[in-house]
Amino acid sequence: MNRSQKAKPEHAPMDQFQCENDQLMVNGIPLRQLKHIAGQTPFYAYDRSVIANKVKLLRQKMPPSLKLHYAMKANPMPELVNYLITQVDGIDIASGNELRTALNCGIRGSQISFAGPGKQQTELRMAIASQTTINVESFNELTQVQQLSNEIGIQAKVAIRVNPDFELKSSGMKMGGGSQQFGIDSEQVPKALKLISSYGLCYQGLHIFTGSQNLNVESIMTAHRGIFQLATQLQQSANSKITSLNIGGGLGIPYFPGEKPLELESIGEQLAELIQEFTNTHGSAEIAMELGRFLVGDSGIYVSEIIDIKESRGTKFAIVNGGLHHHLSASGNFGQIIRKNYPVAIGNKMQQTKQETIQVVGPLCTPLDILADKYKLPKVEIGDLVVVYQSGAYGYTASPRDFLSHPQPIEMLV
Repeated sequence: MNRSQKAKPEHAPMDQFQCENDQLMVNGIPLRQLKHIAGQTPFYAYDRSVIANKVKLLRQKMPPSLKLHYAMKANPMPELVNYLITQVDGIDIASGNELRTALNCGIRGSQISFAGPGKQQTELRMAIASQTTINVESFNELTQVQQLSNEIGIQAKVAIRVNPDFELKSSGMKMGGGSQQFGIDSEQVPKALKLISSYGLCYQGLHIFTGSQNLNVESIMTAHRGIFQLATQLQQSANSKITSLNIGGGLGIPYFPGEKPLELESIGEQLAELIQEFTNTHGSAEIAMELGRFLVGDSGIYVSEIIDIKESRGTKFAIVNGGLHHHLSASGNFGQIIRKNYPVAIGNKMQQTKQETIQVVGPLCTPLDILADKYKLPKVEIGDLVVVYQSGAYGYTASPRDFLSHPQPIEMLV
């Protein structure tokens, strides 16, 4: 086989879902039936059994003392958050509205942490009053927290979000190292720790987040070793015992051809050693791993319906009633430098083997509206249901749903 004939790498198998009678099953419900339950296409569906299995896998592979936090920014659907609080140990939020959602779901402020640059005063008041831990990202924010704490008459709970002097290599999105809008540079943290003490705020600990969406075990563990080492070093400048250390997440899921699911066992074994060393020095501090897409990403599908089929100069197009306005990530317009296809299937033709190469495009008047580019799928017909896998995170709320004023999708927790 010469290079021009070499087979392209395939997507990782989407075996978190079953198939029966040619149909994709979502928590036991055939896709055609699910469409009627939804009442429309397009729609997002999140399978709670897939989420439960992912949490169960993490509990098996990670050290028992490691706390699992859900990063709500990945998917803030209230019903999904309400389900997740029964599965995890805490919630990490990034806005006042997310804080309100978490509290409405019944989780206590003491189980919530609030990160993000540029927190508004109203949001800081909400966090202080609910006893949510504020991950402070600048000296100005620290001063605001102190002033608002005095004004409200409630001692604020704070941690320092640290911008380390290293990054998570091979990361889909880097959030540490170099100059960042996130956190306080590690060399300035001792000064911030002294201010927390002088301000009379309730010091909780450190939040060190280096990056996300990583599928390289060694890169993840190199970053985690750096996190624990940096936390130990910085804690020497604190006047209070550390209560919690948020080590971020970084665990990725396979989206694109050639990517494979992350090997968790090695991560768990190495983390157990790092946690033991840290607690031997600092006592029973709570170590939390903050995960968003890893918990919910592969539980979700985005489903649209083929409404037209055409050929143009030798290329076959399947036009669906959804697209980049509903799922910006799958269109390749949410951070991809070179567009790559998400895993896609015809959800009502799951066991058909005869395939053709087609373009799956949306209804928008822009050439960016592509859901699958030169993709092999079963022979399509109008009315077929196109499924985009790995759609449980950064889908619905990360998309410009009002763009060109087309109808909105809906979300379902199944």
